[in-house]
Amino acid sequence: MPDDRADSLRSILDRTYDAPDHPALIEQTQMWRTAKPFAGMRLLDASPVFDNTLAKYVPLLAGGAELTVCLSPLLPHDRETVGLLGQVGVPVVTGDSSTEYDVVLDCAGALAETPSRTGYVELTKSGERVYESCRQPVFLADDSRVKLIETTLGTGDGFIRGLAHFGHWNLSGRSLVVFGSGKVGRGAAMKARGVGADVTVIDSDPHAQPPAGCTLIPADDVAVQALLASAWCVVSATGVRGALDPWADTLIRSDAVLANLGADDEFGPHMPPDRVLNDKAPVNFALAEPTRLRYLDATFALHNACALALLAGGKHAGLNRPPRAVEDEILAVVRASSAITGELPGIEHELRWQAPADR
Repeated sequence: MPDDRADSLRSILDRTYDAPDHPALIEQTQMWRTAKPFAGMRLLDASPVFDNTLAKYVPLLAGGAELTVCLSPLLPHDRETVGLLGQVGVPVVTGDSSTEYDVVLDCAGALAETPSRTGYVELTKSGERVYESCRQPVFLADDSRVKLIETTLGTGDGFIRGLAHFGHWNLSGRSLVVFGSGKVGRGAAMKARGVGADVTVIDSDPHAQPPAGCTLIPADDVAVQALLASAWCVVSATGVRGALDPWADTLIRSDAVLANLGADDEFGPHMPPDRVLNDKAPVNFALAEPTRLRYLDATFALHNACALALLAGGKHAGLNRPPRAVEDEILAVVRASSAITGELPGIEHELRWQAPADR
């Protein structure tokens, strides 16, 4: 039965996506279809449900998992895709926290209270604080090199496509200000600079490294006020709710295009929702495919692979980094076969493994 569901989902995916859009997941499917590592295992997955998320489910089902998909109350989903899951026979629940699963594949900490026999795999940085004191093992997929592909290259691409969706096609020569130089902010700055924008990054960390060709200034009120007065577009990517609230009055009065890339409302309570593209929701989530599958492929494969690592045991309670060897295997496939191979040099120095500090 799981194999039949996997084949049905793969047939749906083949209508839209080519093999280079998800090579890591395809290889995972081929390996797990034979090995059946999840045979008899109950898995719950709370990744946001869109058409491209179907590719994530295929290897889990091919590997024998009894997969249930959870529609998180914290995250958006596509109703038509949910309907497809029902047609194929994949159960969908909404926030079920009573049934025990063998592994919980979470996103944003929505399923932290759901009983799990072996532990949890958290997809996002926002879920870190939820799981840091967990009494069971937790793999934090965001604490990986692989996640850079999604959050830097993928969100940056989604940002540019999101602006175009709202009619802002031409960024050449325009002044763009990005608050935050983390993975998401760097991606937005890099992609905007790549299409000709004049980009300034604002960050409280004086050692932050903006992408090549971008200017960095500290989050000093006087300097920021002067910069915002002439900005064509202001982007929030700090990961902090209400981070731009101190400049709300200035931004409301300005003619600047305002865009949020954070999961939370980073513009703050004084900013009217209709003053920000997509009513303060992340601008790329106005798109049918907020992040393209080619950028999600490696992250999805890592999220899945960490489920298998949990079943192997031997991990300490609380947060664990994804195994280095697992990341290396996924990155090797992406470098060799992905549609984004040509974009990887832009983040290659960050993809190289460095010994992390102990948790």
